[in-house]
Amino acid sequence: MRSIYGGFPILLMVLCGALPAIVLAEQAPSADEILQSARMSPTARPASLRAQIRGEEKPTPLQISLKDHVITYEFKDPDQTLILKLDPGNTRLLEKTSEVTQTISATHLHDEIRDTGVTYQDLSLGFLYWPEPLLQGEETVRTRRSWKIDLQAPSGEEIYGVARIWIDKESGAILRIEGYDKKGLLLRRFEIVSAQKIDGLWMLKQMRIESFVPGNPSPVTRRYLEVLGKNP
Repeated sequence: MRSIYGGFPILLMVLCGALPAIVLAEQAPSADEILQSARMSPTARPASLRAQIRGEEKPTPLQISLKDHVITYEFKDPDQTLILKLDPGNTRLLEKTSEVTQTISATHLHDEIRDTGVTYQDLSLGFLYWPEPLLQGEETVRTRRSWKIDLQAPSGEEIYGVARIWIDKESGAILRIEGYDKKGLLLRRFEIVSAQKIDGLWMLKQMRIESFVPGNPSPVTRRYLEVLGKNP
């Protein structure tokens, strides 16, 4: 199923790794400096997690593994594995089924995965590499002082015009992401609701994912990504 609301990378926020000391310095870092760490930090420490995507329908379980700059998402019944390979300059999302492993093409990035409301674009982390990042200053998100950064969509992007991201100044965790259409109207919002500590490491516990009809401030769908714990 193809979602008219597209999506943004959400699983980047599974781990709340710290940014380098330059982010904490008195002089504000550049948007590129903040993003450079965010691009690679999700796999700073290996982890194997149980998770689910929950909406009004039955929850969809999945397993998330993070190691050596690779994030793996595993679904069952039928088996499906998505492999995200991180690189300082780009990302690559592959799909592995029982028959073949192949790269997700640009024409399918906005397709939903298993009717969950989550898209391949959501998992691709591609927006972190969009051109012309602009630091818009600081804002408070859920009592946390955060950097606010705007990124312009590259040519060829079908749905979005701008991505806006809020990154916690102290921890480097992504707190909120919003995606806007070509006219600057809100389409999608991801926001951390709660976090948890597993084996001494702060991780996502619950994140809310909202989709909007352009011009309407009330979300038309609301789903949750929840990390249930580590694998035994």
